[in-house]
Amino acid sequence: MRSMKTTERNRVRALAAVRSVRVRVLASILLLTALGMTLAGVAVYLVQKSRIDHRVRLHVDREAAEFEKFSALAVDPRTGKPFTSLDRLLSTATQRNVPDEHEALLAVIDGAVRYSSPGSRPERLSTDEAFLRAVQAVIDSGEPALAAVGTAAGRVQLAVRPVARRGHSGAWVVVHWTEREEAEFTDVMRTYVLTALGVLLLVAIAGWFVTGRLLAPIRLLRRTALRITDTDLTQRISVSGHDDLAELGRTFNVMLGRLEHAFTGQREFLDDVGHELRTPITVVRGHLELLDSCDPAEVEEVRALVIDELNRMARMVDDLLVLARAERPDFLRLAAVDVGSLIDEVFEKARALGDRRWRVDARAEAELYGDSQRLTQALLELAHNAVALTGENDTVALGSAVDEEGGTVRLWVRDTGPGVAPDDADRIFDRRRRGASGRRGGSGLGLAIVRAITEAHGGRVLLDSRPWHGATFTLVIPRVHADRPARVPSWEPTR
Repeated sequence: MRSMKTTERNRVRALAAVRSVRVRVLASILLLTALGMTLAGVAVYLVQKSRIDHRVRLHVDREAAEFEKFSALAVDPRTGKPFTSLDRLLSTATQRNVPDEHEALLAVIDGAVRYSSPGSRPERLSTDEAFLRAVQAVIDSGEPALAAVGTAAGRVQLAVRPVARRGHSGAWVVVHWTEREEAEFTDVMRTYVLTALGVLLLVAIAGWFVTGRLLAPIRLLRRTALRITDTDLTQRISVSGHDDLAELGRTFNVMLGRLEHAFTGQREFLDDVGHELRTPITVVRGHLELLDSCDPAEVEEVRALVIDELNRMARMVDDLLVLARAERPDFLRLAAVDVGSLIDEVFEKARALGDRRWRVDARAEAELYGDSQRLTQALLELAHNAVALTGENDTVALGSAVDEEGGTVRLWVRDTGPGVAPDDADRIFDRRRRGASGRRGGSGLGLAIVRAITEAHGGRVLLDSRPWHGATFTLVIPRVHADRPARVPSWEPTR
């Protein structure tokens, strides 16, 4: 059984290796290379073969033309007069001409090979019926001709020049064995094939390593994906270069960052829900468990307490939803915002939060690109926080100013309350921590919401405070909306 399982695993691994991208890419490269070499070889072979045939035809035709010139102008060395005997003409011509390599010069008289030039080896063709038929057909036609004939001695190219003297007919035949020249070229092609196979082997070896390096980011991506779990999204791919695979790795890292950010936001939301709602739920349950339903006064008291806790829970849920939506791209509805009008509207709304000495420190006449409703929400959260920590004789002020050099707008809320302790300055914006002064919104999430809105605008929150000398919270907002940095603090205490 174990042996069968091992065999099955090996078979699966072998199939996976065969189907891998590396093997398929390499196979495609080899196939295309082999196809290209084959097409090149076939093209060279056909072109060269055509050239050989053409060269041979020109050669045998030239040899035959030289014979015609000889027969027209030459004289019989015995008589000193033009040849009158067919036999004498052809015998003299064969004795005076020497054939080239792969060639034979023959004289055919009355259908038989009678004479041949030295080295022609006429016995190979003198009894070949196909050769004799082809020559006789030209003699019968009386016109010179070129012909390719397959004989027992191999494929030959013929140039036949018919000759007639005193009732006898014959022909001067130039024979060229084309297969012998083609055989030389075949040796060249055989060398080409062996060389091509060697090149394919080298391409396969080099391609295996090259594709391995090129596909390394994909294997790394696969291993990284296997290491990712729902509790660990910190894995990233090490990327170098600027090619498509490097861009794929960077895109994968960006995707992992988004997933990690989304999962982190989800966990934070669940943690916030559990942390913020646990206390009011415990309070409501405890009072209901101890409630004496027969005591009308106690029932009324518990009823008021439960309603108050439920209202607080409703605001907590609203605040948590604001924080959860702060990371979404549609959190802001961007438009041109008149800073002066924004301060005026917030001032009128904030005065209803409590009886304080309200004032406007400065009012900038400028515009920024942002969400006026979200900015109003952030400033009112700060104003509500200031009212909660100050008395009737304290001052709460709002203001705005333009930093032309930095291209930002500053919106602030200032109070003369107890301020923020230095130890609290680094933690009051955290969702689940309270400062010693209790400077938080009613749900405990007010300053976290302020930070989220500011970050969504690509800005940051500044805190200037000294204990018992008041606190100033300043929103620094770019006039032109900028993408917010991911997961970096956007506020800093100033002293």
